[in-house]
Amino acid sequence: MDLKKIEKFIDKQSMSFICSIDNENYPNVKAMLKPRKRNGLKEFYFSTNTSSMRLKQYQKNSNASIYFYHKGLIKYIGVMLKGTMEVLTDQETKNMIWKKGDTMFYKKGVTDPDYCVLKFTATSGRYYCDLETESFDIE
Repeated sequence: MDLKKIEKFIDKQSMSFICSIDNENYPNVKAMLKPRKRNGLKEFYFSTNTSSMRLKQYQKNSNASIYFYHKGLIKYIGVMLKGTMEVLTDQETKNMIWKKGDTMFYKKGVTDPDYCVLKFTATSGRYYCDLETESFDIE
């Protein structure tokens, strides 16, 4: 499995899906913009609201997955990564992924108490393309 190929694929996607586990142990999926930052296939950073329902789910059960896909005219490609999600509220991490236009969502800026970061750490993944799938581990 060419993991660099998967990284390039993920970088081209404009959105992603994150999955959390609710209080009844059911998966909950949410569409998100693409990650703000990525370190290989191991770490992904997303911005979100501290008031988000998903935040409470990750604090209770950190098991998570993220998914990226592209549907072309003929070809469908998907990448699912499994791992854990952390909720980060430290100012250094918030500063690291902050973008100028974020004040549209967080009126008080980078120090807005309703702004935090989700850090996903992957342990394994699954790649789908041309009716074939392949699992892989992430170290």
